[in-house]
Amino acid sequence: MSISQMFQDFLSNLKVDNADTITLRYEEITSCLNKKFRDTNSKTANSLQVGSYGRWTAIKGISDLDMLYIMPKGKWDDYKDGKQSQLLNDTKETIKARYPTTEVFVDRLVVCVQYASFHVEVQPVFEQDDGSFKYPDTYNGSSWKITKPCEEIAAMKDFVAEKNKNLRRLCKMARAWKNKHGIGMGGLLIDTLAHNFLRDTTDYDDKSYLYYDWMSRDFFKYLSELPEQDRYAALGSGQHVKIKAKFQKKAKKAYELCLKAIEAGTEDTANSKWKKVYGRPFPANSAAVASESIAKASKTWTDTEEFIEFKFLVDIRRNIKIDCDVLQNGFRETSLRDLLNRRRRLSPKKKLKFHVVSHDIAGAFDLYWKVLNRGSEAERRNEIRGQILSDAGYMRREENTRFEGEHIVECYAVQKGIVIAKDRIHVPIEGEEDE
Repeated sequence: MSISQMFQDFLSNLKVDNADTITLRYEEITSCLNKKFRDTNSKTANSLQVGSYGRWTAIKGISDLDMLYIMPKGKWDDYKDGKQSQLLNDTKETIKARYPTTEVFVDRLVVCVQYASFHVEVQPVFEQDDGSFKYPDTYNGSSWKITKPCEEIAAMKDFVAEKNKNLRRLCKMARAWKNKHGIGMGGLLIDTLAHNFLRDTTDYDDKSYLYYDWMSRDFFKYLSELPEQDRYAALGSGQHVKIKAKFQKKAKKAYELCLKAIEAGTEDTANSKWKKVYGRPFPANSAAVASESIAKASKTWTDTEEFIEFKFLVDIRRNIKIDCDVLQNGFRETSLRDLLNRRRRLSPKKKLKFHVVSHDIAGAFDLYWKVLNRGSEAERRNEIRGQILSDAGYMRREENTRFEGEHIVECYAVQKGIVIAKDRIHVPIEGEEDE
């Protein structure tokens, strides 16, 4: 498979596959708000699709959609003096009255409308003379703040034309990367960083799919070398975009993986190497799949591994971090990450206590674990494992080191049926216990 075909198929796999449903929900919400505030039934007037979907950089599985509802200017006097909460509550009650079985609630700046596989955050706003919008904020009292999504959408549109459509495609590829590696980066941050990268180079102004391997390499190198800071100026609007967590280290790893994938060129192994960068949406090589099927037929062990993507939608928006206490005979030795940083491997007969050390997830969520054994010894013992198991409610899981191999433990935070954060840790074991 050619490089061009690989990345064309990859982008095709990332295409939003429920656009009709999303449009329907936008129209339903718009219609009921127009009926309340303007006594019309229009499904499209006075609302804007914003966020990743509005900038056309969303990918399959998007769960967080944004919408502005533009209030009539004549309503400003009703809400201007400390009535921010009232505006949000009026918006909520209007949507709830029209759709009583749908979960609708106020969340500081927006009204969240929760559907089965995604939610729409509706923000009632008042348009200003300069094209910006004033929106209510109920955090620590009440205030009005300014947002400029039209400038961000316009900047994206203009820059896409200048860069041979590469900007939106790179934004989508970057979303697949952050979902694969559990990086809690907001959509506007991704789009801003992709914009800044292409703004600072002319290498891809006239290039397309055939050069997306090099573009991937250079983009992740660019990210890995960015200085650590707490915010960026958004494309178009220049408004502050906050950094939720550092991304440079994982970008450097992605850069190194790109080098290996590029070295493989168009060989059968190339697709699997790109999958390590971008995850399951990257297409598999047909010859490699056929060879793997033959190999599976001759396996003497049971492949029990499960994949979170087959159980839930994955849209990483938050961060979670796990670690592991390594103990023997009841005494704590050290944390597993400390051992890994010192390039140490574990020996058998160690007790491992995996646990969540931090997260930035608001509200309740479900936690799942996956323990995967790799290597010839795991296959000989027929102990691959890899099932996805629910947490018992304490955000921890206990295991024991038993036999040699490169073992992996993953953790997934699931909220309203969507994986919003994940982390993994490697467990390298040498030697094996006496049987």
